[in-house]
Amino acid sequence: MKTPLLLWTGIAVLLGGCASVSRDGSDQQAYYYAYKPQTVAAPQVLPLQAPPAAAPGRGPADVAHIVYFGFDQWHVEARYQGVVAQHGAYLRAHPQRKVFLEGHTDERGGTEYNLSLGQRRAEAVRSELRRLGVADQQLEAVSFGEEKPADLSRTEEGYQLNRRVEFNYR
Repeated sequence: MKTPLLLWTGIAVLLGGCASVSRDGSDQQAYYYAYKPQTVAAPQVLPLQAPPAAAPGRGPADVAHIVYFGFDQWHVEARYQGVVAQHGAYLRAHPQRKVFLEGHTDERGGTEYNLSLGQRRAEAVRSELRRLGVADQQLEAVSFGEEKPADLSRTEEGYQLNRRVEFNYR
């Protein structure tokens, strides 16, 4: 009895799929192990260097220029200490540069209160920069209160974007 051609073709395909050698003759298993992703060691912490300058008037490149605050808060949170430290390194490396620290609030609260809160936020960032060795004549803290919102929506997300200090280089 003759075995149908289709049966032999199926057997050949199955056996061919089990081979560990690819069409070009290379060993697939060796390829997998040679290029298997390796675990990456933790990055080495290096001393903080001044970040490169961005476009004129912008200060350091690749560094956030905004520090955000919680509701009715004016202390610089730990998650923004790195941002402030990088601006400090930049200002120490460029003593001719000056920065305006512009304090902002959301619309909740009275005008006088918000101007005061914005000033406390700007002064908090200024204090951190002075603690890092930035000369006082390079820093100016000003408050805009609720007058220059980043987001006009009256949502919690919008309010969060408005509670900030912006670094504005001159």
